[in-house]
Amino acid sequence: MKKPPTASLSTRFGRLLPLVVAALFSLPSAASRHFPADTITDYYEVENIALPKGLTAETGGLDVLPDGRLVACFHRGEVMIYDPKSKAWKLFAEGLHDPLGLLAISPREMLVMQRPELTRLRDTNGDGVADDYQTVTDDFGLSGNYHEFAFGPIRDKQGNIFIALNTASNGAGIFPEVRGRLDTLGRPGRMYSCVPYRGWIMKLTPDGKLHPFASGFRSPNSIGFDAAGNLYAADNQGDWLGTSKLYHVQEGKHYGHPASLVWKEGFPDINPLTLPVRALDSLRTVESIAFPHSRIANSPTQPVLDETGGKFGPFAGKMLIGEMDHPYLIRLMLETVDGQMQGACAPFLAGTALRRGNNRLAFAPDGSLYVGQTDHGWAGARGIQRIRWKGKVPMEVADMKLTPTGFDLTFTQPLDPATASEVINFQFKRYYYEYHQAYGSKQFDLKPVPVTAVRLSADGKTASLTLAEMKPGYIYELEMGPIRSATNQKLMNRLVCYTLNRLKKGDRPSNP
Repeated sequence: MKKPPTASLSTRFGRLLPLVVAALFSLPSAASRHFPADTITDYYEVENIALPKGLTAETGGLDVLPDGRLVACFHRGEVMIYDPKSKAWKLFAEGLHDPLGLLAISPREMLVMQRPELTRLRDTNGDGVADDYQTVTDDFGLSGNYHEFAFGPIRDKQGNIFIALNTASNGAGIFPEVRGRLDTLGRPGRMYSCVPYRGWIMKLTPDGKLHPFASGFRSPNSIGFDAAGNLYAADNQGDWLGTSKLYHVQEGKHYGHPASLVWKEGFPDINPLTLPVRALDSLRTVESIAFPHSRIANSPTQPVLDETGGKFGPFAGKMLIGEMDHPYLIRLMLETVDGQMQGACAPFLAGTALRRGNNRLAFAPDGSLYVGQTDHGWAGARGIQRIRWKGKVPMEVADMKLTPTGFDLTFTQPLDPATASEVINFQFKRYYYEYHQAYGSKQFDLKPVPVTAVRLSADGKTASLTLAEMKPGYIYELEMGPIRSATNQKLMNRLVCYTLNRLKKGDRPSNP
């Protein structure tokens, strides 16, 4: 029997080469064995909520009923209820004027902040449709300017309701007839307040009276409470705002935009813009967090508290805030230093399927987070999405706190000592935005700040950083290197920014 010819070495190697290559690629590389290629989508998932056909899905408000149904209001005036079990929507009310916030009292009663008034919607006969529309309050001015948005409502534990009123824009005029007293001293400027109480946050007491609460806002797109009941409002970059900001709002205080001062009791009968910038600066209460423009936020929206008890991940008790121009949310890390609220912010959920235009947020009983989007004629998107935590803990900065010599960074996971002990992996720079009448601001006095020492805590979760310089009145922006957890999880987000108004030793803030 004739033997088959023996294949040459080169022929046999050629046949084996694809198998060898496949085997090599099927084995984990050294890098992948030591550094897992995990991403944020391993920890959170985003669901797109299908909306009714023909609906203009510019979301103005969200709330969740105790039974888990979602209530949403939309730009063209609809209020609708969504049942996540059946995936069905039902119209509850319609015909409202640009509603930009709602509070669900019960399945049969809602408070909605539409442009001309705060309205109570009631379903009196139990058919699931509101048949009674009541004015709760309209005790504020309207000039007819397109930019006079109204936000809220939110309610504190004492039953007080808070709303926020936008200033008008010189990009359009006012009507021949206005509601409320017209004050021409409030008319000059890019954003102005010619009727009461534009640029104010208002407090509605249980007796039905609306009171001016705090002034100095340009465009406070929604308000919210923290766990201690402190009130916060975000304001958007523009004239008198070098960058977007988060304010801890307290009664009687002024927060910087001068237009609303014409409605402040006891303020001189003059145009506030005629005052020197230094005088206006002395009247304002500084922000708790300044969001570095474009780096963190362009247009922050609604602050909400994570009260899920850990159902949404390792950030329970902290606050989140929406952002219009970026496809992510922002995590807030606040603390009280020398009697004033200040703290850090960081992008959150970047790299998921989250859209832009994240305007309204509401947690569901199961710990998931609904996010409603809008573009409202500017940047953004439309629709509603739902975010769920998958149960695994990502490697993130859980908190950032000031120390007398620098910052304590606490992570969600114990740190890898080799990467977390390297000072080169903690790159700081500091700068400030100027308070002035012009729209926005560049970064002033920008300079790097070296980290001189890193010390890890006994549990491995906290890195205590000593900085070469600590100067109040600046944003300290930190860009971290390839830091890993002890189990080699990679850091999901490397950027965190702290607004340093006051030092731990009690130094007062300086306005550069």
